[in-house]
Parts: sequence; structure tokens; C-alpha cells
Amino acid sequence: MDEKEVITDNLTQELNDGSASVTPATKSIAIITSGGDAQGMNAAVRAAVRMAIYNNARVFAVHEGYQGLVEGEEFITEMTWSSVSGIIHKGGTIIGTARCQEFREKEGRIRAAKNLIGRGISNLMVIGGDGSLTGANLFRQEWNELLTILIERGEIPENSLVNHPVLNIVGLVGSIDNDFCGTKMTIGADSALHRILECANAIITTASSHRRTFVLEVMGRRCGYLALISGLAIGADWIFIPEVPPEDGWEERMCTQLKAARNVGNRLNIIVLAEGAVDAHGNCITAEHVKQILVKYAQQDTRITVLGHVQRGGSPSAFDRILGCRMGAEAVLSLLESTVETTPFVIGLQGNEMIRVPLMECVEKTRYLAKAMDEHHFETALDLRNFGNTMSIFQRCNYYEPVSCSQKFRIGIVAVGAPAAGMNAAIRSVTRLAINQGHEVFCIKDGFEGLLSDTDKVEKLEWTTVHDWIAKGGCDIGTKRTLPSANMEKIAAGFKKHNFHGLVVVGGFEAFRSAVQLLEARKTYEAFAIPIIIIPATLSNNVPGTDYSLGTDTSLNVIVEATDRIRQSASAANHRVFVVETMGGNCGYLATMAGLASGADAAYIFEEKYTINDLQGDVRHMISKFENYKIHRGLLLTNEFCSRNYDSDFITRLFADEGKEYFTTRKNILGHVQQGGYPSPFDRVLGSRFAYAATSYIIREIKNNMRGDGVMNASNPSTVVLVGTLNRSLKISPITDLMKIANFEKRIPKNQWWMRLRPLMRILAHHEHTFERELSPEKADTE
Repeated sequence: MDEKEVITDNLTQELNDGSASVTPATKSIAIITSGGDAQGMNAAVRAAVRMAIYNNARVFAVHEGYQGLVEGEEFITEMTWSSVSGIIHKGGTIIGTARCQEFREKEGRIRAAKNLIGRGISNLMVIGGDGSLTGANLFRQEWNELLTILIERGEIPENSLVNHPVLNIVGLVGSIDNDFCGTKMTIGADSALHRILECANAIITTASSHRRTFVLEVMGRRCGYLALISGLAIGADWIFIPEVPPEDGWEERMCTQLKAARNVGNRLNIIVLAEGAVDAHGNCITAEHVKQILVKYAQQDTRITVLGHVQRGGSPSAFDRILGCRMGAEAVLSLLESTVETTPFVIGLQGNEMIRVPLMECVEKTRYLAKAMDEHHFETALDLRNFGNTMSIFQRCNYYEPVSCSQKFRIGIVAVGAPAAGMNAAIRSVTRLAINQGHEVFCIKDGFEGLLSDTDKVEKLEWTTVHDWIAKGGCDIGTKRTLPSANMEKIAAGFKKHNFHGLVVVGGFEAFRSAVQLLEARKTYEAFAIPIIIIPATLSNNVPGTDYSLGTDTSLNVIVEATDRIRQSASAANHRVFVVETMGGNCGYLATMAGLASGADAAYIFEEKYTINDLQGDVRHMISKFENYKIHRGLLLTNEFCSRNYDSDFITRLFADEGKEYFTTRKNILGHVQQGGYPSPFDRVLGSRFAYAATSYIIREIKNNMRGDGVMNASNPSTVVLVGTLNRSLKISPITDLMKIANFEKRIPKNQWWMRLRPLMRILAHHEHTFERELSPEKADTE
């Protein structure tokens, strides 16, 4: 580890007053959650409180939203380090939220200003929707006027305007609807998708048993994000979202679509309806109306399920916990560096990067979008939402509408390596996207071993073959770790026999190695002179050329859910430290991100070397917490190959022996449970997006590299690529470029973006550490 920790006996004082800090005490910050609650708000509050204390700032919680700001007194309380312990896994907001009519009036805002000045606060962090953020901006604009009135009334000191000339504001968007312009994801949206899919998974089993149709109504009065993404992730037969109203005659087309699905063997149909769905004339489309149409014209036994506020409830997903931590920390640091010239801004997310955008620019854009919806300018709204590509993927993966083409391409698909959630979603989407463009898809079963066995294991995939694969974990075509080098000649013969025009390889680092071997073998075997594209799928997230691999998010949620249960166990057992070992090979992504999402005390990984002195320092740190701070549990995460000498067993024994007077120590190896379960919404959708890019690439390159006699001649190394998500967008990268940034011996990329989040995890666990900002000043004000 890089940091040099100093563990003292007065840790209790540090934890409560923040004396372990890096800047002078110059500012006070108030945190408010307003509007509708959203899972992940508590993670943001926790990170903000602790980052403020770490930087020696005072931090206050405003309870019950703007109502608490107006009331003052006990509604505004100073927070300590311990105030936010044990909340990261909780849904909702522990500081409460409420609508406030008084704050809409100037007299209410005058009272609010007085309450802030009385505590020396002139920095406000608001977590809420566009209404909450607009109210905060108005409060800021009136700040001088409000303080002048209070000074004239004699209710605050005359030097208040000198000491607090401006109210600095930073906003975080908490909304399950994901309806705010300026950030790709809002706090709570991913968790809401988890709730929807949990319900959908249960509904599908009963619907299939009775051959029923279900109309599933989800939230989204003005935004169809939840309906669109859950519809894609479920594999729904039809969706209704406000931004894409169906044209006249939709009733007949919908019934025809559902009947067609039944005719090819489907036992059920699922329709996802956003609560704000309308037709082309702006008339509301209700779940009851859809049901009546299906019963009358499609003669289908139809049921309605309205999910309602269950979508707001439950524990936040791993994604929302991490998003809340990152946003909360960045918001506080941005406030601490604010000056009188700083404009209000929102901390947002683009790709995997934090961004900062002007608050009112985002609000105005969001309201312009709402106005477009009200005036039935649906194409404008769709463009502003950036839903067009996702809607196209949904339609092409769920509506069987194959086009005729002069030549059918034969596209092979193979899975290599360990199974990962999302593999089936990607294979399903590749299959259906290719079929709808008039081509054929053939799977090589059990990886490349399918071409090495005595029995030919190449099968054609049909539209109906993959109809329910999007919700399945694992890999239904089978996957093995065997590389082509096992018998390159026989594999080349198999390619030639089946006349593959292109190949999609789904998998992790083994898939990457396979593509490299096939590229290098082109000089000897012309059967490999075809376009090849890799779809990264591994829970280890160790493939170069992509920030995320399929399966990573699902596995991360499994780990976080397990640590939540362990937290409960530790509370019952009292005074216990758990060492939890995760998968990942030599890649510490899972251990690091699970550590951040679960509020772990430390995470030990291969990429960050640590010594016995570091471990002993962590033991002393843990003992001090138990002895002085009276905590009841500790949580340590380890990567399975974190160290040759200081592995999970050693760490467990060290903590057990050195801390035996203060706590007991237990080890948990989560094992292959991390590979199982339903794919998360993130992995299902990412699988479909990867597949869309991969299929488009393969078909295009087949056309570009096919000779007049129909023989493939893709000899250029640039025709072997990987599709991934980098920074803010999908990117297709040549394998030859990725080979330069890959550590083949350790099976990891040479540089990994998530390493920059490790200091945040350590700081939030109260370790001293130099924090490197995610949001650099030079890109702070750009989206």
C-alpha cells in the first residue's frame, strides 16, 4: 500500500470530531434530501459526511427536506463520523424527506436563511429531483436579499453578508425515474430496475404455468426509462413509454405480435407499461385499457400487476451504492473549493466518469423536455432522452421481422472461459439481430472443444431457441477454457466445414487469448480470415479494452448481498471481524468495488502490494475501533490471488491472533455462488448493447471482405476486434492495439480505471490517505 498510516489511541476523538484531516476548518456544509426518496441516497449522505469531516469541515444534516430547513432547531443537526455508520445498505434516506409549501414562499426562505446563518452554514448539498434543485437555486439567487432583510430585522449579525456573501450549492440527482438531463444515471434508477426484474422473474413463472399474459405497470409519469430498460431486460413482447406513443391501429398490431409469439411456442406474454404512457394524440393508455383489448381481440387470459412504490423500496444495488459514494465525495470536495464566483452545479455520471454541469442548464433542459412532451413533440423528447438506439435494440430483438437478402451470411458464435451472467443475453441478441437481417447464426457448443470432439457440436440457433435466454444465468451453449491452440488444424477444418463468414467470441481473458491465436494462425489457415469480434464476459472484469465485462455487475451484487447478511450475523455475534474472499483471479475489481459498496474496512488485492507492516497497521486500526469506538463488527475483503504469502488464510490468522482480546475472526469464501443467479439489469442490457454493436460490425465487415466468389478474405489484422465500453461510450478496438496494454502473464490490463477509487474506500473507512480527485478542474464544467 502507498499510504503510511498513523494509528493513535485517540481514535474515538478522530471519529467524532474529524481531527484526522487535511485542510483547515474553513467551511460548514448542510446536506438535504428532498422530493421522492431513492435507494442510494444514504450512500451519498454517508460519503459526504465523512469526506467533509476528513477535510476538517463541519457538516450538518437537514432532516425532513426543506421543511426541516424552514423549521430549524432540532431539524438541523451536526453530524459526526458515527452518525452515518451502518447506513450504506439501507434504502430511502435516514435524514428524511418531505414536501414543503412554506419554502415556496419568501418568508419561508427567510426563515431557512436565518437557520443556516445561525450555524455558520453557507454551503448546501441538495439530493433530489429538478424541483428540489430549482428551489435550491432560487434560494441562492435570493441569498443577499434574504440576509439583508434579516439584518434589517436585527435577527442576524450585521457582518453576516460579509462572512457569508454567497450560498454555494451542489446538486446530486436522486430519482428512480432517471429523468434528469445532465447525467446518464441518477441515484436510485438501477435499484428500481432490480425491484422490477425481481417481480418480473416471479411473474414469468406463474404466467408460464397458466399460459397467461401480464401487463406490468411501472413508474415513469413523464419518463419511460424504467419501462424501456426493464422491457429490454425482461424480453417483453410490447412496451409503452411516453416518449414513443404508438400510432393509430396499435391495438391490432399489438394483438398480432402477441399471437405470433404464441404461435411459435411461447407460453406467456409480457407487456411493460409506463404509468405515463399515451397514444399519438396524447390520450392516456392505461393497464386496464390494454387488458380489455387483449381479452377482447386476442382472447388471452390477461392479468395486471401494478408495482407502485415497491420500486422505491429495498436495499440499494451495488451500482447505486458506489454511485452515491462517488457523487457524495465529489460534491463535498467541489463545495470546499467553491468561491463567490462559482456557479451552482450538478455532479453527474457519463460512462464511468464523474462530471460537473451547471445546475440551471440541466434544469432548463429537463423542463424543455417536459414541455416537448406536453406539446406532443415526441421526436424531440426521444432525442433529448437519447432512447432511440435502445428502442431500436428492443424492437429488433423482440419483433420477428426478417428481411430478405441476396446472400445469407453464416455467423458462428462460441463462448470461451468461465460462465458469466449476461452471456445468454448477448447470444440471444446476436442471434435475433442477425436473423432479422436475413442471416444465420450457428453456435459452437462447449467452446472450441465443440470442434475437437468426435461428435459435431455445431447447431443452428433459431429465433425461438433463444426466446427466454435474456433472463438466464450461465451459458446455455456451454463454455470451456480450451484455447484454439489445443488443435489449430482441426478447428480450422471445422471453420471450413461450416463455412463461417464471421465469428463472435463471448468470454473473458481466454476469449481474448483465443482471438489473438486465431489472428496469428491466419498465415497458416485461411479459414480464420474472417471478421472476429469479442464480447467481453467475465465476472473478473479483467479484459483489456473495456471498463465493464458482462457478469461483473451481477457478481458484484451477489457479493454485496452476502456481506449484508454477514453484517447481520456480526451484529448478532457481537465483536466479530469477517474476512470475505472474492473471485477475480489476479484482478481486484470485485474486492475493491464490493468493499466500497459494503462499507468494508479494507480490501486486499493483487494490484496494490501490501506488506506485513501494512497488515499490522490495519490490525491496530481495527483494535482501536473496537476498543475506543465500541463498534460491533469489522469487514475485510480479499481477492482470491491477493498475495502469494499474505493471503486470506494468513490475514484471518493474523487478525484472529492479534485481536483476540477484542474480537473473534471468521473467514468466508464465497466461491462459485458469484457465478450464479439471474443476470442483473445492467448485465442484461449491456449484453444486448454489446451484441448490437458486434452484429452490426460483423455483418458490415463480412460484406467488406467477401470476394466475388463468396470466399472470405479478411486478412487485415484490424478485422479481429473487441467491443467494449470505454469512458463514455461503446468502442470497437483492434486486438493488435489491446495486445500492447495487456499483461498476458497475470491476465489483467496494464492499467485499470477503478484503481483510482481505492483511496475513496480507504478514506470512508477512516484510514488516512491522499485522495486523488475523480473530477479534475480542467474537465469539471463540461458534460
